[in-house]
This record gives sequence, structure tokens and C-alpha cells, in this order.
Amino acid sequence: MDLEFGGKTKEPDIRRLFDMKDVIFDQIWLAGRENFELYYMFRDLFLSRADGDKLRDQNLRYDITIIPPGMMGSEYIKTAGHYHPLAPGSAVTYPELYEVLEGEALYLLQKEDLSDVVAINAAAGDKVLVPPNYGHITINRSNKTLKMSNFVARDFSSLYDPIKEKGGGAYFFTRDGWIKNPRCPEASELRRADAPGGRTLSQLGLAKGKEMYPLLKEHGRLDYLTRPGDHLDLFSGVI
Repeated sequence: MDLEFGGKTKEPDIRRLFDMKDVIFDQIWLAGRENFELYYMFRDLFLSRADGDKLRDQNLRYDITIIPPGMMGSEYIKTAGHYHPLAPGSAVTYPELYEVLEGEALYLLQKEDLSDVVAINAAAGDKVLVPPNYGHITINRSNKTLKMSNFVARDFSSLYDPIKEKGGGAYFFTRDGWIKNPRCPEASELRRADAPGGRTLSQLGLAKGKEMYPLLKEHGRLDYLTRPGDHLDLFSGVI
């Protein structure tokens, strides 16, 4: 699967089934399966050279991820899940901002100590901010292709091992609903939250139904993604 963006054809990084073998709930189903493509990640996108320069000047990256509908045994298709490292000179990790472009997303956010685990449903036009100190997994629970974009600081590598070592997130979303990961007995009870709207979106410079890509042209508007320690008040109540 390729993506047309900025007048160019972009090739994806592809996540395949066997890349996910350590975090899949239905291990009985997994045994004997052939490897196949699950979802597609298009990183560091921009519509023009000027936009690319603006992103680099602000230490930002704009990505698109496409997750076709499907099942992994009894579990709905999902991303591998990861955490972010600490921002330099800060006691908090980098946040990440998502927008659902097409389809529906179910975001599972969890603190590293699992003292808070949140499920957020998001439809096309919704934005979800993963605040500092949370890991996250995206699930496509619908029968439609999920296409989502994200803004994130460009100068770090995601941390996959904490979720991998637990065999997945604190909860799995299956045909039977949410099932708690037995390797996460310390996890808090799962709470549900809506995608932010109204005042919260406005504080982030966002609006429902208005694509966030143009924010890269407003220098400094997304500083909270690269310097989270300077914007702690902004993250209060976003989930």
C-alpha cells in the first residue's frame, strides 16, 4: 500500500503479524499462522518543501498510519503499542497528538505503572492528545479502514519493550469486549473517556472537523509536543 501525499508517492513501513507475536492476545490462533501485513506507517510527511523546513525547524514530524479492518483471532487489529522517552531536561515524557482522518479509532492509553488506563473512542475529525507519561495502543474496532495522522517530536525513538514484556497492553479488546491482561494484575480498572472537544480543543489550537496539518505553519503552536515540561497546565484534563 502506497500513499499519495504532496504530489509524491510514499512507501510505508509495514507492520506484519510476526512483528506483533509477543503482544497478541490469542496465542492459540497465532500458532501455525502465516505472516501477513497488518498496518502501514508513513513517516515524516509534508505537502511542500517549505512545510518540511517548518517541521524540521520546530523539531516536529507529521505521520499517517493506515490500519485496515481485521481480526487477530478473537482480538481486533491494533498497533504494537509504545511509550515515549523523557524530554531532555524534563521529568515528563514526550506527548503525541493524533487525528482520525477516516474510520474510527479506539485508543488505549496507560501510565507506565498502570495506575491509570483509559479507553477513548474517536471518530473522523476527532483529535486525541496522548499526554506525557502515558503509553498508547490504537485499535481498529470497525469494519472500515482507519486512517489517522499524528504530530510528534522528531528526535526520539519509541519504547516498545515495556508493552512487549507484558505481552500487550493492560487490556485487550476482543469480540467479547475488554479482557484484562493477566500479566498486568496491578492495572487500574479501565475507565472510558470521550475524545476532547470544545474548550480543551481550543486550548490546543484545534477544532473538531478542522484538519490539524496547517498548525505546522503557526510557529510555536505545537511547542507543547517538543517542550512538554513548559506546558504542564495544558495537559490537565485532556483525558
